[in-house]
Formats: sequence, structure tokens, C-alpha cells
Amino acid sequence: MTDVTISAFDKARTGLWTSLQKHLTAVYGAEKTFLTATAFVEAFPFTLHSATDEQQADYQSARSGLRDLYTDETAQLDTLVKAIRTKGYSEDEKKQLYLLILGYMDIAASAFALLRTHVAAKQPEDEELATTDAKFERVQKFARLNVKGIAGLLA
Repeated sequence: MTDVTISAFDKARTGLWTSLQKHLTAVYGAEKTFLTATAFVEAFPFTLHSATDEQQADYQSARSGLRDLYTDETAQLDTLVKAIRTKGYSEDEKKQLYLLILGYMDIAASAFALLRTHVAAKQPEDEELATTDAKFERVQKFARLNVKGIAGLLA
């Protein structure tokens, strides 16, 4: 029997992969709920008063759920990319982890974009959503920068 030693990086990569899959399940669930709640709409932006009280409540609940998930996911991603930066992994290992995160972010971004596209005509200003958008974009750019490296920027 061979005793295989799994490196700390391999454990981190496997753990990250597993975690991102679970997070995608949550994102897909919130996206499905949101799309179901907006199924009554023919075109966006839409007038919320044209919906029944139940449809309005379902829309607001689904929108709130997706928005809260977006905020939570963005905060966790920010913490994660900062943690990767401080670990003692090689640059290539860090790039692999950042690539996993970028893949997740690209997929999740399409679900979170619904918060800007599937809206009521008179949606109140949402400063927290704007802050989350900016933070999500910053985290994404930071991860991309670390994948490209300084050489990628100079090319």
C-alpha cells in the first residue's frame, strides 16, 4: 500500500473546488427563484403596480434573497482572494486558485446581473447594491491581475 501525502495546496484547491460548487448551487437556486418570481413580466423594466399583490411580494422577496446572496458572496470572495495572497503557495499555485474563483465569478455574475436587468420601472436607489457591484468588480479585477501577473500587463 502506498502512502500518498497530499500537499497543503492540493487540499486547498480541492476544498475551494468543493466550496465553489456548493456556492453555485445556492446561486442557481436564487436565480431560479428570482426568474420564477418575474415570470409574469413580458418586458423589463416593468411596472410593479401592474402585478398582483402576491406577484409583487414574490418579486420583492426573490429580489431581496438574490441581492443578499450577492452581498454575502462578494464579501466571502473578497476575504478569500486576500487569504490566497497571504498564503505561502507558489505563484503558479495561486494562479490556479484565482482561476477557480474567476470561473465561479463569471458564472455567478450572470445570475447577479438579473438585479440590474429584471427590475421594476421605478426601483428605489439601492446603495448597498451599488457598493456590492463595485466590490465584486474590484475582487474580480484583483483576481485577474494576479492571474496575468505584471508580465501580462506589460505585454
